[in-house]
Amino acid sequence: MVFSHIASPHVLPSLADVWEGSYWLDDEVEPEHDSSRVVGNLTADLLIVGGGFTGLWAAIEAKEHNPDLDVVLVEGNAVARGASGQNGGFVAASLTHGFANGLDRWPNDIAKLTKFGQQNLNEMEQFVIDRKIDCDWMRVGEMDVATEDYQVSELQEFIEVAKPYGEELVWLDQAEARRRLNSPTYLGALFDPDSVAICDPARLAWGLRDVALELGVRIYEHSKVVDLDERDDRVTAKTEFGSVTAPKVLLATNAFPPLLRRLKYLIVPVYDSVLVTEKLSEQQRRDIGWAGNEGVSDTGNQFHYYRPTEDGRILWGGYDATYHFRSGFGVQHEHSTKSWPKLADHFFSTFPQLEGLRFEYAWSGAIDTCTRFSAFWGTAMNDKVVYVAGYTGLGVGASRFGAQVSIDKLLNRDTDRRTLEMVNTLPIPFPPEPFKSAGINFTRWSLDQADRNKGKRNLWLRTLDRFGMGFDS
Repeated sequence: MVFSHIASPHVLPSLADVWEGSYWLDDEVEPEHDSSRVVGNLTADLLIVGGGFTGLWAAIEAKEHNPDLDVVLVEGNAVARGASGQNGGFVAASLTHGFANGLDRWPNDIAKLTKFGQQNLNEMEQFVIDRKIDCDWMRVGEMDVATEDYQVSELQEFIEVAKPYGEELVWLDQAEARRRLNSPTYLGALFDPDSVAICDPARLAWGLRDVALELGVRIYEHSKVVDLDERDDRVTAKTEFGSVTAPKVLLATNAFPPLLRRLKYLIVPVYDSVLVTEKLSEQQRRDIGWAGNEGVSDTGNQFHYYRPTEDGRILWGGYDATYHFRSGFGVQHEHSTKSWPKLADHFFSTFPQLEGLRFEYAWSGAIDTCTRFSAFWGTAMNDKVVYVAGYTGLGVGASRFGAQVSIDKLLNRDTDRRTLEMVNTLPIPFPPEPFKSAGINFTRWSLDQADRNKGKRNLWLRTLDRFGMGFDS
């Protein structure tokens, strides 16, 4: 099914009473320990800049490796206020933004990357269980649904391509796909039963924060780092009211404006929009089914992802990925009144039996995308600073791996992870403005045209593919 650019007027009442903010952040959990602001001049053995998933996992990893290490984590806002609390809550095993992307870029390492990814997801799940983190974790798998005829054969062929690498995928015909989740748009689905979990991502982040604090990590919120200064064998991170000096620093700032100039050309912030419905009635839930609570995405270049919530709502996001000129970033871009009606229209096209359902939450959150769609690592200031970024929307799961590799580098641990080509290469940089904006917007248009032309990619997209570049929509 090809979705319309323009929302139908009849969907506007469904958004009439929407609250403009993340559903996950509506019941923010206060920390068990005081997390004050950086004031004065502090010192540490390891400084982590960024209190999202990567920063929190890295702090835990460092303390579990060496409990005596003095670890300080500083966050410019509050834990989970960034991408960690504004995503869809999908936790994927893939470290490479999907198996196909990994196979195309790192064919020699894809078997290892797949194994590392599955191990990472298993260990995350066990960590949540062992630490009793209340984040509605469910290992439910994911369906990639076909809504166009050409997508059916593409998905079916993918099963045999992925099988030698340990990917156990199941084809669901139209009847079985609709039995699991009843949409008249479905022509079939590729089901991955074990490589995806869903959770409440903000509660996961708050749970990680509490674990880090229990391990002795010092966390300072509302302490935005504005500058890094290298002197001798140490780096000082300056904030508004103080500073932190350490011999080792991890930058885990995701899509936020980077502190290193080189990162300005390696990542761009794009804004992804999400809607969450009111609670479904028992009859509405029977009308659609969804007994397995699987995560779902459709198969277009401009795709939707959706999932149920623990309290009986549907989270529906994706399709648009909006870039603002000069890498525009900030709360002013979190209210996408153009994208929300379009998403609502697509929702009711997918589930016409839910006509009349209202949306209660809507927001747009920043994604740190790069030209290879997956995390990358690098060093600066004579290896005293390590950075990781570029998750491109699949960071809830991959961020733990990203944190482990970062700590490997900072503490000079000799691990198999460090030998991966993915870990030792950087993405192709984006061009400067105005070429960056023009290129991204033309790529978005080209992806839309491919969706409307049975997936056929034009010369521009084929050129980007050839040179390992692109733009994820």
